[in-house]
Amino acid sequence: MSPKKADVTDPPSEEKREQVSTEEDILALLEKKRSEVADWLPGRAPVRDIAELLAAMANTRGGTLLLGVAPRSDKPAGVDDAENAVSRVLEAALSIDPPLIIPLPQIVQTQGLPMVVVQVPRGMPHVYALDGRYLARDGSRNIPVPSYKLRRLILERGDVTFESLPSRNAARDDLDWEQVKAYTSKLHGMGELPPEQILTKRGCLVKQDGELRPTNAGILLFGKEPQQFLRGSDITAARFAGAEMGDVFTRQDINGTLPQQIRRVETFLIDNLRKGVHLGGQMARSEQLEFPLEAVRELVVNAVAHRDYSIRGDGIRLYLFSDRLEITSPGGLPGPVTVDNIVDERFSRNTAIVQVLSDMRFIERLGYGVDRVLALMREHNLPEPAFTETAGGFRVTLYNAPVVPGVTEPVLFGGVFRGNYINRRQEYALDFLINRKNARITNKDLQELCPDVHSETIRRDLADLVSRRILIKMGEKRGSYYVLKKQS
Repeated sequence: MSPKKADVTDPPSEEKREQVSTEEDILALLEKKRSEVADWLPGRAPVRDIAELLAAMANTRGGTLLLGVAPRSDKPAGVDDAENAVSRVLEAALSIDPPLIIPLPQIVQTQGLPMVVVQVPRGMPHVYALDGRYLARDGSRNIPVPSYKLRRLILERGDVTFESLPSRNAARDDLDWEQVKAYTSKLHGMGELPPEQILTKRGCLVKQDGELRPTNAGILLFGKEPQQFLRGSDITAARFAGAEMGDVFTRQDINGTLPQQIRRVETFLIDNLRKGVHLGGQMARSEQLEFPLEAVRELVVNAVAHRDYSIRGDGIRLYLFSDRLEITSPGGLPGPVTVDNIVDERFSRNTAIVQVLSDMRFIERLGYGVDRVLALMREHNLPEPAFTETAGGFRVTLYNAPVVPGVTEPVLFGGVFRGNYINRRQEYALDFLINRKNARITNKDLQELCPDVHSETIRRDLADLVSRRILIKMGEKRGSYYVLKKQS
């Protein structure tokens, strides 16, 4: 996937941050040069310069400021009066609006010189201004935050969240009240409250100008046409034949409410995850999907529940490759969550959406957490997931088990036959004709190979192979069968 241009309010890389507390840490940081999360100033830097750096870091991803570095050589030069330097840092932090509360700066002796180390934690709770200006980090520079990114930052860190805002131009009748009634009828502990009151309590309706209007959460969860109001609130699912994007693929644009999207993604996965023979922990051979379905479901539900819906230009992307599965969500990790603490930290930017999905019994999947996904991957003898912060969002990657020569069987045709993408059921049909050396195949034969698939789906799969000139249909109605089209 082609990378996007860096965004000053989005994390651009998978860089890990370490605490700077020793001389070795300071020298290593200086060796790496300035970055979005690391910068330094001379020992006599004015309070205003310190405040600018602190505000910009607080509005981005936090970081480390070193006080006492020579301006041209980037070598330790120390501070004249360490206690006074610490006081100037605290004065700078208090001059920011609102005052920036940070850990007490540390004095660290480096090459015999006192230096001041200032840590700005990630996931600060406010948006910080200096003299009315909002700054953020762009590489090693402090720049003004563009207005549209400032709105996103205020929504993300403020008391008012995007999901709780009234959905623009949406009215009460834009909700599907049959879906609402199906939801409210199964709730316990709400007594005999009317559906409108329940949705108001759940943050899906809000009163505006004397009328009840759907919030963004309400439209996403119960809207008749959610994507009409919130563009980019869909999922793009695609299966590629190889390890990279190519011309041979199948794609499905998954729309609808969030519960509908989750169910439709499950259908896509069942249709497109390949089966293979793998080695278990006890060296036992067993047939299973290339990824544990429960683990992928958990990741999909988490992506739907926690993505940033204020980003309109991009949706969730689920891409299947021959060696991996990628789920990419718009928006960085919320609040204090980082790649390093993602297994243990809990924070949601969409509390109303999470609550309703929990009410709908998706809670068991939300409750698994990342640790459950890790356990499932280990149980299936697969590598641990990779978590990556991208320029505009967050990506989870699951990898297939490595091929063991003579034990793990490859996919029959690698998802491609004569330059055409084929799904798992079509692979079974061609395996039946080619590898098992049967002269013909009927709907009944393929139904027996795929007993959990509807007969109409089987018919469409075979008809699709005919339309692509891979099979030839012989006979009519009940007596029809299919043979492989010969190639020169």
